[in-house]
Amino acid sequence: MGYPTLTITNVKGSTLYRETDYQLLLHAGPEIAVASTKAYTAQIAVLALLASKYSNKNIDIIKELSIAVTVMEALCDSKDVYKTLAEKHLKDSRNCFYIGRHLDYYLCMEAALKLKEISYIQTEGFAAGELKHGTIALIEEDTPVIALITQERVNLNTRSNIKEVSARGASVITISRKSISSKNDQIVIGDLNELLTPLAAAVPVQLLAYYAALDRGCDIDKPRNLAKSVTVE
Repeated sequence: MGYPTLTITNVKGSTLYRETDYQLLLHAGPEIAVASTKAYTAQIAVLALLASKYSNKNIDIIKELSIAVTVMEALCDSKDVYKTLAEKHLKDSRNCFYIGRHLDYYLCMEAALKLKEISYIQTEGFAAGELKHGTIALIEEDTPVIALITQERVNLNTRSNIKEVSARGASVITISRKSISSKNDQIVIGDLNELLTPLAAAVPVQLLAYYAALDRGCDIDKPRNLAKSVTVE
């Protein structure tokens, strides 16, 4: 229709790269696995740079991204935590749910996609505020529910939802940001700019999916029925 188009991609020369007016490479390096991890994270970082460029807010985005990197490195050093949680809550599960509000909801959908892609656990991401509209009927005894809490203004709301699913027998894993964390939260993310929390929170959810798939004997790099490039409509 004549609108200028931009591709944000990790693959120079890909179909989208060739068919748009402008191209922005992620430079994340080769993504071997079919289920994208670092390319997804790099997209968030590049979009943050774009948003900062066109924002009228005074944000030192390079400094904020540097803080995010430090937080992400610390999370990567806690692999044993994710391994233990995956073995306890996910190894033998048929279903799993992610819940969150605001920015956390969007990461819930990405996290659910990763878990179902490589472990074959039927996983869905739900807006925590909509649980009472029917979704809560799916919660049974020992159903894994992973709650994301990184945004201060919805902290107490999501914690109220955690109580609701716990009362119905759910096996809950809580991922929170340090300044709004509770002593019972299993995974705590270091503090960083709230708008960049999806960068850091992506690390534990990706590693939970990885260890769940590993425990279940799945091919993590090449999940069944999936291809690296989707070429059909």
